[in-house]
Amino acid sequence: MKIDYTPFYERLIGSDLAAWIGLLPERMANGLRYERHGKLPDWEAVLEQLPTPECHAVELKSEIRVEGETCPGLAEALQRLHPWRKGPYNIHGVHIDTEWRSDWKWDRVRPHLQPLEGRTILDVGCGNGYHCWRMVGEGAELVIGVDPSPLFICQFFAMKNFIHNPRAWVLPLGIEDVPETPGAFDTVFSMGVLYHRKSPIEHIEQLKSFLKPGGELVIETLVADGPEGYSLIPHGRYAKMRNVWFIPSIPTLERWLKRCGLRDIRTVDINTTSIEEQRSTDWMTFESLPDYLDP
Repeated sequence: MKIDYTPFYERLIGSDLAAWIGLLPERMANGLRYERHGKLPDWEAVLEQLPTPECHAVELKSEIRVEGETCPGLAEALQRLHPWRKGPYNIHGVHIDTEWRSDWKWDRVRPHLQPLEGRTILDVGCGNGYHCWRMVGEGAELVIGVDPSPLFICQFFAMKNFIHNPRAWVLPLGIEDVPETPGAFDTVFSMGVLYHRKSPIEHIEQLKSFLKPGGELVIETLVADGPEGYSLIPHGRYAKMRNVWFIPSIPTLERWLKRCGLRDIRTVDINTTSIEEQRSTDWMTFESLPDYLDP
């Protein structure tokens, strides 16, 4: 398996995203420069050495599971793409127990979505593409995730080596590198991104610009307790994260969305992240939520 976007470009021919064919190659090549991360050659070597075992079944709707013949050394190979943040994945008998139980978040969000069947979807800040695969499991026609991390791109292609589904792609781009494409997507997701943006209003406006009329924007973010108008602005780090700029109250976030011209706004789930949902594992051995909380 190599990082190869040729089938992706072929899929764009004749679509609303056809203009991307000429715009993306240079932008994506810049996102995968070795200068961006010194371990990228090692990760690419892992992809090239992955086995291609016979697959018996692929499940993407209720979980991500690929069933088939066992592969000696597969767990060790995938461990070389450490740390695994979003998941879990079950691949040919290997359980990738990721830092996040991203399936729990999906189970909270999914019942409130417009049906995804047949839709073209943009997932901003998608990590290794876990939720992109789950969207395909719900029948989406094309899911494009964007994330600037080369490691996450390699993890996505590692999964693509086993899943072999042409409807999900993760591109090595930040949202600022995504070509302006007004009205190209039926659904746009931004999960765990808003509080990392210096200008949350600009982020919302950009997300909205990608939506077709009547499309759906799904935002998941940290929130703070407070009235309309209140937003927490950390002095330095927040839960040990450096790049947290604004954590709005829910009424403030709803007001931001209304000011950006969005309609039919619903807050569908408020949840306190537990140390069971985000924690260190054998597949992500660095600090995690239990280390970030003040006792």
